[in-house]
Amino acid sequence: MSAILDKVEINGVEIPLIFEEERLLPIASMQVVFRYSGSLADGEHPGLAKFSARMMNEGTKKLGATGFAKALEERAISLSAHAGTETFVFELSSLKEEFDKGIGLFESLLKEPNLTEESFKKVQTTTIGSLMRKESDYDYQASLLLKKSLFENTPLARPAEGSVEDIQGLKLSIVENFLKNHLVLRRAIIVIGGAMTLDEAKAYAKEALQPLPAGESEPLPFFSASDQAKMVIEEKPTEQAYIYFGAPFMMRVDDPESYKAKVAAFILGSSGFGSRLMEEIRVKRGLAYSAYGRIVLNKSSSYFSGYLQTKLESQDEAQKVVREVIETFVKKGVTQKELEDAKMFLLGSEPLRNETLSQRLGRAFNEYYKGVGLGFSKKELGLIEALTLDDLNHFITAHPEILKLSFAIVTNSKK
Repeated sequence: MSAILDKVEINGVEIPLIFEEERLLPIASMQVVFRYSGSLADGEHPGLAKFSARMMNEGTKKLGATGFAKALEERAISLSAHAGTETFVFELSSLKEEFDKGIGLFESLLKEPNLTEESFKKVQTTTIGSLMRKESDYDYQASLLLKKSLFENTPLARPAEGSVEDIQGLKLSIVENFLKNHLVLRRAIIVIGGAMTLDEAKAYAKEALQPLPAGESEPLPFFSASDQAKMVIEEKPTEQAYIYFGAPFMMRVDDPESYKAKVAAFILGSSGFGSRLMEEIRVKRGLAYSAYGRIVLNKSSSYFSGYLQTKLESQDEAQKVVREVIETFVKKGVTQKELEDAKMFLLGSEPLRNETLSQRLGRAFNEYYKGVGLGFSKKELGLIEALTLDDLNHFITAHPEILKLSFAIVTNSKK
């Protein structure tokens, strides 16, 4: 059966529940997603959401990190937390026969997480170590520069992981307060499925989440990318140039024409070999090993972005080619062959994106979260198949804002 949307009441709060019954394998899985609880909710403490997720991976006060990990491992249960830009997520999976135990461990984690000074110092030390290593990851640094340029004076301009100084400035009480305000029922969406009935799924959800308060929710803000076509260059002792580029893209995540953006981005840069950017930059000119471009449609932002790495002496030429490729793309559109090749891949690879229960539940969640309705992905395939060259090229020429490119480059002009 395909995924369905239902709801479950926990502590007086109705929570959306996405469910699919699948009995081909004796497995079960559950995700609990908390809205507006990712790095956008960091407030005055960049890196707070991701740090808090790491704290929730430290087990319970009773068992500790090692004891909790052992309890999971003994029964081959996977339970973890992570935070993205917009959401804070718990994932639980196991064989169906061990799922009751997994739910019990999840409940105990939510009820009494290991929020101790000892665990805090451990996570703080490992996080700072990771961030210090990233100071010499110039690809990462260039990506941060682009975000800072495109979304200046917004939460998206700050590194989701925070900086060394940000993490040094955190306190356990700040983490506790973040978790208290964001791990609440009114922010939750439950995604669950496997070898179980809908009634069983609701019972599992109730048991796991009953320790949580009702709490409060708030709407997710939207941030527009800058159209100022900035150039930001940072000098580092690097042997090559790291070039990130981006521009605004005027479309919301639930726009009925989003399928056209998917096809256009595939042809321009997201398909790898065969894309315009790859052909012009690598194949024809040998300026980079790879070149990539994509259209990002999130609830909190939408923009076009891409990247490449090139020799220091080829930096200016690579920028010039990027501008030329995108300008030609917007002004002249695509060819019939490019459209047919894109359709062949996007439609032909669909079965591979829908094979597992995890893939199908993930897709159903994205459809619900984006507000397009469950089943939209199948509808989208029909729209892509029927898309004509004229319609696609009209769509492309209607988005000249991607010509307002900002560049963020990490380079070494002294070499």
